[in-house]
Amino acid sequence: MQNKIIELLKKNNLLKIIDQELDIYLEIPHIAYIEVKQKNSKALLFTNTVDKKNNKKFKEPVLMNIFCSPKAVELFIGDIENIASEIQGLLKMKPPKDFMGKLSMATDLFNLKNIFPKRLNGRGESQEIIKLGKDAKLSDLPILTTWEQDGGPFITMGQVYTTSLDGSMHNLGMYRLQVYDDYTLGMHWQIHKDSNHFFHEYKKAGKKMPVSIGIGGDPMYIWCGQAPLPIGVFELLLYGFAKKEPAKLVKSITNNIYVPHDVDYVIEGFVDVQNLKIEGPFGDHTGYYTLEEEYPYLEVSAITQKKNPVFAATVVGKPLLEDKYMGYATERIFLPLLKTTAPDLIDYYMPENGVFHNLILAKIKTLYPGHAQQVMHAFWGVGQMSFVKHAIFVNQDAPELESKEIIPYILNRFHIDNLLITKGVVDALDHSSPKFAMGGKLGVDCTDDKIEDLNITILDDDNLLSKMQNISSEIKELKQYYKDTSNPIVVIGVEKIRNQKSLIDELKPLFNHIKILVIVDIKNNSLDNPYMLVWRVVNNIDSNRDIYLFDNTVAVDATNKNILDNFKRRWPDDVVCTKEVIGSLKEKNIIDIDDDFIKRWGIL
Repeated sequence: MQNKIIELLKKNNLLKIIDQELDIYLEIPHIAYIEVKQKNSKALLFTNTVDKKNNKKFKEPVLMNIFCSPKAVELFIGDIENIASEIQGLLKMKPPKDFMGKLSMATDLFNLKNIFPKRLNGRGESQEIIKLGKDAKLSDLPILTTWEQDGGPFITMGQVYTTSLDGSMHNLGMYRLQVYDDYTLGMHWQIHKDSNHFFHEYKKAGKKMPVSIGIGGDPMYIWCGQAPLPIGVFELLLYGFAKKEPAKLVKSITNNIYVPHDVDYVIEGFVDVQNLKIEGPFGDHTGYYTLEEEYPYLEVSAITQKKNPVFAATVVGKPLLEDKYMGYATERIFLPLLKTTAPDLIDYYMPENGVFHNLILAKIKTLYPGHAQQVMHAFWGVGQMSFVKHAIFVNQDAPELESKEIIPYILNRFHIDNLLITKGVVDALDHSSPKFAMGGKLGVDCTDDKIEDLNITILDDDNLLSKMQNISSEIKELKQYYKDTSNPIVVIGVEKIRNQKSLIDELKPLFNHIKILVIVDIKNNSLDNPYMLVWRVVNNIDSNRDIYLFDNTVAVDATNKNILDNFKRRWPDDVVCTKEVIGSLKEKNIIDIDDDFIKRWGIL
């Protein structure tokens, strides 16, 4: 299948082939990280891959940035709007009134037979070569080390297949997988995931847990692995629904897990439920390193593969990333399911620079006071939506949620009285919450009428900065955004030497010029880059700790937290490329980027 994928990418002018010798340590992932941020991003096929550290050359190529564009998503997943419409039709299916209605329903229901995965007899393409025991070495695969501070090489596009203890439920998840040695692989399934629930079943029973990991094959497997389906629903059902044909599975060689017949590799093994290993750090899709934590690990029993495999991988870090395009498909296809919980929901949008779980914009049909708050609570109680930290709601008359006009619309309806600050579950990758996986939630109701009274006197940037610097020399830069709205935003960059609540209190005499104040560290932030400022702010704040409400002003402390803030967890570093590697790749003419590009995306 993977060669067919390569040919399909070529045919649609979506593939760059790079034949120069490149290292699996930093070089290949850095190139992919740059490519995905280009205007006409393409998939990358690296045909000459080496491990310089261990003086090893690989036969198989590495394929990255598979979901490189909306066009690639359509090629591999299908017509997104049509799939969403079909799901909506099923959810609204009613008893037929006449014979033709019964016939139509029968046809629809008959077609659903294709959603169920089909188990094949015999072996699949993924088992053309079988390595068992000590012959099954992870170092034989071109597994990438993406970032300098990573705890080691990580498989980044692994399809993790697991089964409940009684065999009644099956799960496909996409988790990062750390290589410890030739025969040991870290399993970063988080506390909220099905695989972790299965793990505890095996642990209670005192049995080792079988796991098989697919790499490559149909890209649809990869997308299904990150789809937010309800607990207990096998993700490959979605493959069958979208493809109109069932996923075809074969039994693993050394355990009872079934995997797709056409993936390029399968890593099989068992998880010892009694032991854990320190996993990480890893530069993750939040744009920060997630720190070391204990996780289960897989003891490899077999590695099977095609005769001519291609190793699929992705790169994560600061946005814009490949998950922008994968996330768009998820967002559209799952809108009908979300509407079953929130029927007055019209649309929603999860900006990639909000790293999906940190920010959501939602449009609703507002029917009564408090309606937006009601939907906020519904969101925070639904599957992966429960991890969303910041939710902004607008009325049905709002512009398109992805348009430039949506921010002025929001700011013209923003009011302190319509903020809902609470707490709940947050993603395990969240670094800013005071406790692991538990933190603040912010809901903003902007469904009211436009606010006409500004209630402040706007100053120009230089004048306002001068007045601020007369109060505190910690303030180094200032920029105002959306001064023509009812709630202009003032962003200041500071050299932080104390808790920012003290600085905010000192700035109160200037609040007659400020509606929304946002504070960031001057280091590693450009006040002229709103895209990355949004990324920074929604990553860095916990609404219970970092939002300060006054009569007419809201202040937001989006600085990195430390002991000055009574923050007791370790604050991670930003994910950045290694300067020497970027310089070397530029010298070899493999990448062509200037200082503006580097600054825009926070590359270094």
